[in-house]
Amino acid sequence: METQGAPHRAGMVAIIGRPNVGKSTLLNVLLDYKLAIVSAKPQTTRHQLLGIITGEEYQIAFLDTPGFLTRTGDTLDRRMLARARGALDDADLAVLVVEPRPPGDIERELMEVLAARRLPAVLAINKVDRVKKGTLLPLLETYNGLHGFLEMAPVSALRRDGTDGLLQLIAAHLPQGPPLYEPDTLTDRPERFLVGELVREQLFRLYGHEVPYSTAVEVEEFREAEEEGGKKDVIGAVIYVNKPSQRRILIGAGGAALKEVGVAARQEIESVLGRPVYLELWVKARPRWREDTPFLDELGY
Repeated sequence: METQGAPHRAGMVAIIGRPNVGKSTLLNVLLDYKLAIVSAKPQTTRHQLLGIITGEEYQIAFLDTPGFLTRTGDTLDRRMLARARGALDDADLAVLVVEPRPPGDIERELMEVLAARRLPAVLAINKVDRVKKGTLLPLLETYNGLHGFLEMAPVSALRRDGTDGLLQLIAAHLPQGPPLYEPDTLTDRPERFLVGELVREQLFRLYGHEVPYSTAVEVEEFREAEEEGGKKDVIGAVIYVNKPSQRRILIGAGGAALKEVGVAARQEIESVLGRPVYLELWVKARPRWREDTPFLDELGY
């Protein structure tokens, strides 16, 4: 397949990096669609997400991954790390996302992994709007001395600065070949999955540091409205927590806290799906669910 004499390029691209460097924000900006949930807290992403961009001369299948950890605490952590590493097995190219500061242990380990696998990589220095431009050149030189990146691009995903250029750099280094997916495919995840993630996003945004990591969301009911009649989609989801005390925190006095989660989540769901929904939430205590292998399998972790 060729367009105006240029060879068509297509491939899988793994987005990797430490927690909270902006990988999911970057993916959403590149896709121009909210596929991955985001929050100010690290380790918001638990799944590997596929997001596909199809241009006239290229198709990029991005794999967004959980933040890379050097140490894991429980079964869920180990599964998240396995997904981050597994994405590299499927990738033709990696994008290492870092913050504008000297590389730490995680960045050095990831560069060692890339070198050992001989996987071509692009470096994306995110959040450059937070630092003075004069600090970037020494940082680029440091990374250049540590690994043979194909390209190095300073960007600000939050401000959409430099992201178009990064996209073109990535496309230019993909293998030549036909598209991997149908042109109108955005992801392989169903709407039911996206809904559960959007509920979980509000838990990260509205609660303190302990509670969100102790929560999991399962969408038990998803009934789409009939095309005629103007009815709403009906969605029912259960929020699981580790302890009864966390259940009380999530529900709040008179159910006020849970109502706030529901209102915020419903607004996000309607924005993403592009249609009205009726959302109902329940909270159940399930002790040590992060170590419960069958339950994690059921949730797709």
